[in-house]
Amino acid sequence: MSENTSDAIYNIIKERRSIRSFKDQEVPENMVKKILEAGWMAPSAGNRQPVEFIIIKDKATKQKLSAQRFVDEAPLLIAVVVNLDRTKTRYGERGERMYIYHDSGAAIQNMLLMSKSLGLGSCWIGAFNDERVSRFLELPEHVLPMALITIGYPNEDPDLPRKIPIDKITHEEKYEEQKIKDYLMSLVD
Repeated sequence: MSENTSDAIYNIIKERRSIRSFKDQEVPENMVKKILEAGWMAPSAGNRQPVEFIIIKDKATKQKLSAQRFVDEAPLLIAVVVNLDRTKTRYGERGERMYIYHDSGAAIQNMLLMSKSLGLGSCWIGAFNDERVSRFLELPEHVLPMALITIGYPNEDPDLPRKIPIDKITHEEKYEEQKIKDYLMSLVD
């Protein structure tokens, strides 16, 4: 991989923000396809591939899925769901308790980064009523909603949120709890 490519990837990661205000402009189908393929290409435990996607463009449907106003204003909403049967058959309870979150998280992050690389904004939404989303999307019992992702052309450019310095959350050889405690206490003073 060339240095220019790694710099470009780093900049996409560094500049990605959660966007909650979108322009009233459709997302072209070729971009939607690239975003979905980015999620599809994510790794999954044992290659069980439990992650699936539901594309939602209808404003009334978006309103039913989330009480957050910006959700129905986004031109595109993708529901990320997991099929438990594909993971449980190999990994049982561990697949259900852990791997579905790993697999869906990797897919979602790929989709967020691809959206940014295409000049689009996105927001990963985990705050929703699972039962309501399952009902409106007609999910069978073995398929669970993991996230909603709003996507569209951004109508805002938020600053980087405050982050704990990386040297305070990076440990060598073992966990050094005092390091983070000292940092957090310094914020109180």
